[in-house]
Amino acid sequence: MWAAPVALLAATAAACGSSSGSSAPSTAASSAPAAPAATFPAATVTTAQGPLGTFLTSGDGRTLYLFEKDTSTTSTCTGTCAVDWPPLVTTTSPQAAGQAQANMLGTSHRPDGTTQVTYAGHPVYLFMGDQGAGSTAGQGVDAFGAEWYIMAPSGQKIEGTASTSGSTTSSNSSGGSGGY
Repeated sequence: MWAAPVALLAATAAACGSSSGSSAPSTAASSAPAAPAATFPAATVTTAQGPLGTFLTSGDGRTLYLFEKDTSTTSTCTGTCAVDWPPLVTTTSPQAAGQAQANMLGTSHRPDGTTQVTYAGHPVYLFMGDQGAGSTAGQGVDAFGAEWYIMAPSGQKIEGTASTSGSTTSSNSSGGSGGY
């Protein structure tokens, strides 16, 4: 009388055990820091045109930002900050394209062991609130203790506000790797 329900319970438990075993890799992946999602073997920094002028982007056209709280090449954006503002990281020397200047590119080491791209001495970041290539939704945002700005090829922050639409003109028709 109890054999059928016990067998059903055992089969259900075994299936759940198998299911939880197969979900372990996704759990491990979801607990990984946000930075590796923006990691490219050779990150490219290039430029795009928008209402505020020419600004830096990743190789796939995602807008790059500087964080005013960073006062050196060492990033102060970690933890939740780095989830919302993923650093552009690389495993080799970053490349310049468009109007980006190769002599302004550099790297710095992050606390999590990754290597972040810097431009004119500023660690550079993407913004999770951007809706794709050319979006500048992070422009002028005050978050995590300071403001975030897009950068000109000169390495200076660009102030002002602009449309967050993705309608910009890229200076790099080849695309390249890098970005988000």
